[in-house]
Amino acid sequence: MSVSDVLQGEYEPSSSKFVRDQVEQYERSGGREANTLMDTGMPVVILTMRGRNSGKVRKVALMRVEHEGEYAVIGSQGGAPQDPDWVHNLRAAPDEVALQDGPEPFAARVREVQGEERQRWWDRAVAAYPPYADYQEKTDRLIPVFVVEPTG
Repeated sequence: MSVSDVLQGEYEPSSSKFVRDQVEQYERSGGREANTLMDTGMPVVILTMRGRNSGKVRKVALMRVEHEGEYAVIGSQGGAPQDPDWVHNLRAAPDEVALQDGPEPFAARVREVQGEERQRWWDRAVAAYPPYADYQEKTDRLIPVFVVEPTG
């Protein structure tokens, strides 16, 4: 199954060359290459979503935070004062999502979590990628946490 089987529409690559290149290499290799954050050895997944303004298919590599077949994606943007653009895309179209963790993408839906559930996922995220804790300290906003649930 390809991402186009999961999420129909024109693909608009990221304006960031680094993101474009990582997504392309990850997908081309079935997740065998470009599957970590730079040279950290920390694994990433590819999140595919619908652009809220353009309607086009958008993709981004995010840290891999998995628990019992579900995933969390964290809108940290390195602790910047605003959410990354992809957070707004997920809020606008939570059922138009795919995730790739390895060779094949799968259809998914996302939901933004709050309260105790957010805390559980946040703790898992910090365990997977400790800099998230520093990012939260750098910003006044509560960093959004979304749970990605397979739909197939």
